Formats: sequence, C-alpha cells, structure tokens
Amino acid sequence: MSEQNIFVIGLSDTNLRTLEAVPDAGKYRFHQLLTMEELQHGEVSVPELLEKAHRILDAFDGTIDAIVGFWDFPVSTLVPLLSERYGTRSTSLASIVKCEHKYWSRLEQQKVVDEHPRFGMVDLEAADPRPPEGVGFPMWLKPALSYSSELAFGVKNEEDFRAAVTEIREGISRVGRPFEYILDQLDLPPEMKGVGGQVCLAEEALTGIQVAVEGYVHRGEVTVYGVLDSINYPDSSSFLRHQYPSALPEPVIRRLHDVSRRVMEQIGMDSATFSIEYFYDPGTDALNVLEINPRHSQSHAELFEYVDGVPNHHSMLRLALDEDPGLPRGAGPYAMAAKWYYRWFADGVAYGVPSEEAIRRIEREVPGVRVDMIPEEGQRLSRMPEQDSYSFEVAHIFTGGDSEEELREKFDRCVASLHLAFDGAPSADHQEQQD
Repeated sequence: MSEQNIFVIGLSDTNLRTLEAVPDAGKYRFHQLLTMEELQHGEVSVPELLEKAHRILDAFDGTIDAIVGFWDFPVSTLVPLLSERYGTRSTSLASIVKCEHKYWSRLEQQKVVDEHPRFGMVDLEAADPRPPEGVGFPMWLKPALSYSSELAFGVKNEEDFRAAVTEIREGISRVGRPFEYILDQLDLPPEMKGVGGQVCLAEEALTGIQVAVEGYVHRGEVTVYGVLDSINYPDSSSFLRHQYPSALPEPVIRRLHDVSRRVMEQIGMDSATFSIEYFYDPGTDALNVLEINPRHSQSHAELFEYVDGVPNHHSMLRLALDEDPGLPRGAGPYAMAAKWYYRWFADGVAYGVPSEEAIRRIEREVPGVRVDMIPEEGQRLSRMPEQDSYSFEVAHIFTGGDSEEELREKFDRCVASLHLAFDGAPSADHQEQQD
C-alpha cells in the first residue's frame, strides 16, 4: 500500500517528531504546508496564505489524502477552506469560527448550558468605553480573537479597565482585521450581524482549578478522551504546568464530559478534535467554560504519549482520513505526566541558550523528559511572538513519572541543567515562583 500524503499547516521539526510517534506512522508521509513565520508573524493576509497553499498543493505530484493543523487562527480556518477545495475531510468553517470568535462562542454556549461567566461586548469606538451592563469587577478584557492570550488583561477597577482598553485598541487589528475576511465567508446569524472581528469581550473573572478537556467528534458523536489539570504560577494567570490525568473527583469529571458534549453538539463540529478550558471552584462546586479551541492541544501530545502510549495527534490524523480516532488508555510507561512552562517574569536578553546537542544530553540523563527551548541566543524576550501579557516562556519541559513529586523533581533537574541567564544575570530561583 502506498503512503498517504498528509499536509500539515505550520509543520515544525518539534511536531514532526511527535507525528512520527503515532501508530502506523510508517503509512503516512508528512509535508509542511506554510511555515509558522508566514502564519503568525506580523499581520497575516488570509487570501495570500491561501494563494501560497494553492500553489504548493496544485504543484504536488501525488494524492492529497489529508490537510490538517493543530494551531489557532489562521491555521484552524485554513484547514476547512483548503479541505473544501481539495476534497479532504474536515469540520465546517462555521463550526471553527463559532469556537474561535469569543463573543459568538459565548452566544452558542448560553443556548445549551449555564456553565459560563457573565459576559458582554466593549465598544472600543466609544469616546469613553465602559464595562458591559451586568458584568462586574474583577473581569477579563480580551479581543474576540487572539494568539496565546495576547492582549488579554485581568482588570480589577475602572483605572485598569481604561489602561487595558488603550492597549487592546492599539493592537487588536493585527489579528482582528484578517479574521474579518473569514467572517465575510459565512452567512452570519442575526445576533452576529455587524459584530465583526475587531471586537473586545468583557467577562467576569473565574476562580478555582483550571481544567482542560480534550475530545473529538466523529460521525456526529462527541467523545472526551482526556481531562487535564492546569496549574498556574502562584498569584499569576500564567500556566506553570498542565498535568494528566486530572486529579478531580469522578462526579466533576462526569459533569465536564456532559457540558463538553452539549456544547460541541450545539456548535455542530464533526470530523475534528477539540479542547475546552474550564474553571472548577471546589468551594462552590461551580463549573464554567473558559474557552473552546477547535483543535486538540498539540502541547499535550507528549502527556498522552507518556500515559496512554499514543500522542493525541493520532485522533486528528485518523479523523482526517475518516478512520477510527479512538485512543488507548494507560498503555504508556508512566502513571502521570506534565508539561511545564519555565517562564521569566521580566524582559531581558537570553544568554547561555543550550545547543540541540546539549538538550538531547539532558533528555538522555533524565529519563522521561523532553525539553523545547523558546528563545534563541541573544534574543530579547519581548520580541518573541505568542507570549501572554505578563510573562515570557523560555522553555517547555515535559516530564513523565509515577508521582507528582517525581514530575517536579525531573523539572527541577532540567531547569538546573539549562544554565539560562537573562541580561547576563543568572535566573532567579524558580522555586520561589512555584511554592
């Protein structure tokens, strides 16, 4: 049997490594379709990206068996647009946008569940923008669409609100303007007429434990295959780690499954993976949807591989080929796994960034770990793309183990082995930021 040609939008060496670990990887031949630089740096042009993709695909001398991606806009929306042209399988463009446009997503959620915060739009064009009626402080302000929490601000009072509005006004067009091209391709419902892509959403701040639910929709049936806990740095909205499987009680896990199923059925997704972020408050038993991502989390792939034996990319590939997307349970070498975000909380220049060879040596010396560096030697952290509003990611460290203590110990060993410095000064003890 000949290899099946899988075109991956924004394929990187890191993700190629993970894709090659899926079952039956020998049957697939992976091709890069557009680079991450083309897809996310500066203000993207969707028509130009489509034209580049068309040239590559039209010139390909072979079958185009699947077109996939596991990144947010514009990758998420390019998949259905290209799939429609080249006859490959994907969910509809409308279902993608109903997830990614944060305001439209909330409108869809409230039709079928109560598990969401109070929300509303902020009129950025007003002379004196005000919080929406019925939405109280503390709240989050965020564009309808953004990369990696870019331009998302937690605000506690009117002064914070005005400062956040000023920053969002200045930066919202970079993603919002290209997103409007996508909205123009759709027959929008009355409640979305005139809303556009450069809109700001305000929603009341949620508290509790942050949780991620991963699943897929295959032939109309919603399946949840994993629930992960997301733990922040203390007194921060920035992730410290994702940990799989979740430690939440079984009744809460069942509620997460139920709410996820109802929301995804309402959105009308099919033949695709999804990831939904929640907050669960143990004190009040309140469960709330934070946001819906119309793709699985590629950053969780190693966690599923460590615990279940197969990365979650497997489901994405099988859905695109209309094959059984099911994942095994507990077939991996470890009982639990974590993705750690080694962060720096001030701007600086990165020095002592280890070479690829040095990183591979760390991975050999500490079993059950993988390290992905973010900055390059001499790079200023504030110039890295896709950072949140409060910190800079300098490394992603994946660890597998049989206890939380083992996961933490492996992370500490990796951080110590990296010998990173910023502006020439050694990094502060990261333990102070964790505990």
